[in-house]
Amino acid sequence: MREDRPANSKRRRTKAPLWRWRNNPIRRRDDVLEAWLVLAMWVLFAVGGTVAGLVTAHAANQVFTQQRAEQIPTRAVLLDDVPRTAASGTDRDLALARVRWTTSDGTTHSGMTLLTTGRNAGSTVRIWTDTQGKLSTQPPTPAKAAVEAGLLGTSAALALSGVVFGIGSAGRWCLDRRRIQQWDREWTLVGPQWGHKTS
Repeated sequence: MREDRPANSKRRRTKAPLWRWRNNPIRRRDDVLEAWLVLAMWVLFAVGGTVAGLVTAHAANQVFTQQRAEQIPTRAVLLDDVPRTAASGTDRDLALARVRWTTSDGTTHSGMTLLTTGRNAGSTVRIWTDTQGKLSTQPPTPAKAAVEAGLLGTSAALALSGVVFGIGSAGRWCLDRRRIQQWDREWTLVGPQWGHKTS
């Protein structure tokens, strides 16, 4: 059967927030070091993660913008049929096909590129070339580039946070080891005297 305890017999937990920052008799030098380490970790999480994410996203967006400026849509002629296979189930199925195109200086080129299936030889297709007239991939649209830049920025922020957490955890582990060793040394000196007085 459960016993009812008087209200005044309940244990109260004493909370001492930020005790490592306050001058008190149980605070040690390692506790102060740990407080500074934790503060540095939080600052790096907040400020460093934000800066790393923004810088990475901005750099990625610049790369995507440069790709859109350097990759040119070009009309080309399909040299071979690109039939739709029986296994093809959607209009987005792609296959390698030979195409021929002419650059702005009048030079004719040919090469292999990915095209949607279901096209006949001789049809006109759109391909992407670089400033030298060589085949290139289609650059991402501004919307897709913004999403990819955001994902890269988020990944950079998370990667930095993981590194900071790992270094901070290693530092706290070292401080814990030092505290335990210090407590062992102090107990070796004080323990026998304390046991002698109570016996």
